[in-house]
Amino acid sequence: MKATIITIGDEILLGQILDTNSRFIAKELTLIGMETVEIRSVSDKKPDILRALKEAWNNSRAVFVTGGLGPTKDDITKTALAEFFHTELTFQPQVYAWLEEMFAAQPERLNAYNKTQAVLPKSCLPLRNLKGTACGMWFEEEDKVLVSLPGVPFETEHLFPTQVLPRLKAKFQQGLLRYCMLTVYNIPEAELAMQLATFENSLPDGISLAYLPSPGFIRLRLTATGTNAEQLDAFFARLKKSVSHLANEETTLEASPQETFAKRLKQAGVSVACAESCTGGNIAKMITSVPGASAYFLGGVVAYANEVKEQALQVSKENLQTYGAVSEPVARQMAEGVKHLTGAQWAVSTTGIAGPDGGTEEKPVGTVWISVAGPRGTIAKKFLFSRTRERNIARASLAALQMLLEEIEKPA
Repeated sequence: MKATIITIGDEILLGQILDTNSRFIAKELTLIGMETVEIRSVSDKKPDILRALKEAWNNSRAVFVTGGLGPTKDDITKTALAEFFHTELTFQPQVYAWLEEMFAAQPERLNAYNKTQAVLPKSCLPLRNLKGTACGMWFEEEDKVLVSLPGVPFETEHLFPTQVLPRLKAKFQQGLLRYCMLTVYNIPEAELAMQLATFENSLPDGISLAYLPSPGFIRLRLTATGTNAEQLDAFFARLKKSVSHLANEETTLEASPQETFAKRLKQAGVSVACAESCTGGNIAKMITSVPGASAYFLGGVVAYANEVKEQALQVSKENLQTYGAVSEPVARQMAEGVKHLTGAQWAVSTTGIAGPDGGTEEKPVGTVWISVAGPRGTIAKKFLFSRTRERNIARASLAALQMLLEEIEKPA
């Protein structure tokens, strides 16, 4: 079933605030099998709002509107909705009672502006907002609904699961839905699409595959809908197995790579350390950004200069002079050096050319050597990333952590 999301507010169009409501609502709709076909932002001007409402109402069975419900003159969403549904604005005693309850401890704050929050389109069903003064509104005509929510994200995030989702499920009785996220590292999107072309083309109705790319990794979202839970679960398990040779881990849309790495490191029950040159401490930052990192992370060394590589990590001057800092021998010695220095069971190192300068024909910008040292010895691998410094640092950090985990998780 198709849905449209409309966000109202000049502040969004001016780039002053980020629209997080659309992302939240679209994600929640996906989980109940509703398809968001359009997300649009419009100004606070009534003609723009009415035009967007008309187009969305014609194209979708469910329309979700956020913003413009405040008590000030520029908040005109209620006026626009009343005109759109050919109804009048009326004082709602129940909504005013909610406001009185909210301001019970400080009744003097219930001023004339706040009292206007109890004036709503006559045909709407008010949705109580326990996090703010602007209640939500539910409009229903035959087989369609329109839901208006506050623009404040934490208020929408309260109202949607408590007031909106139950009504959507009761109204539309969506079928069963299953989905999972699978993460693939260091494969370009076009190359991954080629590898999965046969699999993707064979998907039957009700099954979809989506690519969600980020620097250094791609999340594959598999979605399946149906009516028989047992058959759906069994078929979906086979789907996940079909792409498991490419996917490094199963995760969720909300989980960051750092969080999934942290979960895997904790499950492994080992201690780790890192030695970084081109990533400049980003690996250590990623690891320690997740609470509880002290359970497995012992420490790290940022060895940017060759002298620090020699003194702190015991990298030989001969290797630095013969092969250069960006080389396999140096990467290996860096990993082994920080492992010895910290006493960690496992260590990972990076040395490369982040850019935009410093590259040569033999070692262009984006060249990175990554090494992992552990109980079974030391390995190293060469990567060639992009020409953008920030992306190179991000991709090298992700590749290093994934390489470290792959070695840790290998059968003994």
